[in-house]
Amino acid sequence: MSSPEAPDYRGWRGIHRAFASPAALTMLFLGFGCGLPFLLVGVTLSTWLRDVGIDLASIGLVSFVGFSYVFKFLWAPLVDRYPVSLFGAWLGRRRGWLLVAQAVLVAALVALAHQDPRAGLGPVVLLVGLAAFAGATQDIVVDAYRIEIAPLEAQGALAATYTLGYRFGFILSGAGALYLAELVGWREAYLVLAAVLLLPIGATLLAREPAPDAARAVREVDLGHAFWEPLHAFFTRRGAALALGLLVFVGLFKFPDQMIGVLAGPFYLDSGYTKADIATVSKLYGVWIGIVGAFLGGACVVLFDIRRLLLVAAIAVAASNLAFLLMALHPSETWAFFAAISADNLSQGFAGVVLVAFMSGLVDPRFTATQYALLVSLANLPGKVVGGFSGYLVEASSYSAFFVLSAVSVVPALLLLAWLWPRLARAEATP
Repeated sequence: MSSPEAPDYRGWRGIHRAFASPAALTMLFLGFGCGLPFLLVGVTLSTWLRDVGIDLASIGLVSFVGFSYVFKFLWAPLVDRYPVSLFGAWLGRRRGWLLVAQAVLVAALVALAHQDPRAGLGPVVLLVGLAAFAGATQDIVVDAYRIEIAPLEAQGALAATYTLGYRFGFILSGAGALYLAELVGWREAYLVLAAVLLLPIGATLLAREPAPDAARAVREVDLGHAFWEPLHAFFTRRGAALALGLLVFVGLFKFPDQMIGVLAGPFYLDSGYTKADIATVSKLYGVWIGIVGAFLGGACVVLFDIRRLLLVAAIAVAASNLAFLLMALHPSETWAFFAAISADNLSQGFAGVVLVAFMSGLVDPRFTATQYALLVSLANLPGKVVGGFSGYLVEASSYSAFFVLSAVSVVPALLLLAWLWPRLARAEATP
């Protein structure tokens, strides 16, 4: 229950109050900064590589460089434990780390823009790896900042605002990059988008630092405990069996979506669509449909039980993969492209917010940054592993068979959810 002095963030009026707060505007810009690099080292990069003639197998292998987003929990305790000496005294622990990550990210993207993948993938791989590491570190800090800057009741609104900014970053790094690549070339596209990152850097400089004792429990222990205690607390809080089941479920939840992510751009090109078509339908129209799905998910989180929402979201994401069969069966047909993208992005937007709400409720307030980074990493790991070999799977069969396989891959997550269902109900009933 909220104290008399604290703003009441419950209900629809509370959501409106949270959206109007300065923290919400900050999260809009920081979310934009997190969303922008994700595609530039992912789907947009794979489209660039395919556009200049790189084979599908190599594109799939290059995607492994982006595993920094998957394994970011490995250095999250360091971000919690140590300040950045160069900027820590000036900006504070969170904003100091954030500024360093953003500066490295800009430098890596500028250097990547000057590479020619046809001359050799070695330098490209190194720079993509550096950009992905900086982007993943930025994600760690922003997630911690979001949770520490406002009470639990306001987190739903801040997460929604962050998601909105993240989607804006998707629009620019997806549709914007493709439009620019079509008009002036890939080098100029990456240079422009690197310059746009000055906006979240400005937000970092102007934002307020969270209270200095916000993550005190992690920072007062030695380095070994900083790594061990968050994991130990997660398992002892619920029991080993339930904790392990939750971790595996989070890892399987996004598996169908992650499987096809790497080859989405190449699939669109191979289906006969131009870069301008892809930018308009997938990276512009699709992102707005994803925003609709995100706000729909946010409203449903307020109104319905999270377990039922997890079931609906998992089925929706898997079913939306089958919509890509329309494109495979009707190549170059605009209606098929719009139908597939509508189903895919609406379900992804909805499922993404549901998963964020679910994971936010799992973390221990004493170890928020590290535990949340672990959960986010697990949410991406299995699909990323399979996605790296997706090029081989398609070349050994067909796009149509691959989409059917990706939809069926939701079955383990549904079976595990059935096992978790009564146990989650008992855990929610326990004070």
